[in-house]
Amino acid sequence: MATAKKAAAKKTTASSSSSSDSTASAKKAAPTAADMLNPLKGMADRLQDLNLTGGAGKLLESGRKDLAALMQANEKSYQGLQTVVQRQTEMIKHAITEWQTAAKEMPGKDAKENLARLDELGRQSFQRAIDDIKELANLAAKSQADAFDVVRQRIQSNVDEVTKMLQRK
Repeated sequence: MATAKKAAAKKTTASSSSSSDSTASAKKAAPTAADMLNPLKGMADRLQDLNLTGGAGKLLESGRKDLAALMQANEKSYQGLQTVVQRQTEMIKHAITEWQTAAKEMPGKDAKENLARLDELGRQSFQRAIDDIKELANLAAKSQADAFDVVRQRIQSNVDEVTKMLQRK
């Protein structure tokens, strides 16, 4: 019985020391509140320690090129939108000027002649509006096609890069 008591005592001290070791390692592994509030702490050091030669460097370079292509596509889209808005403003100004001129010429003339002039001006304005809508649609389509072409070229470049990497192996 004495040996059983000694074995039990050894188990108790061994388990208490292992449990104190596990709590100490748990304390080391558990993040502190400051670590949880600042997840990017030490990120710069970790990034500098990365070996970016080979695949990781190529991946980062590819991501940079993707981002540059996206920015270029957005710039082309924005420029196209500016062109459409500028042209639309010009069209509206021209239409307003035309109607103002017609309104100034009407007083003092024959009513039938005024109605005929308004009718003709209305027809011309309607046809011009249709032509203007077509022009604006073409401008917008061209700008979107230019932006999409930038993205398409980058996608093709990515496909080419992956194909080259797969062929080497």
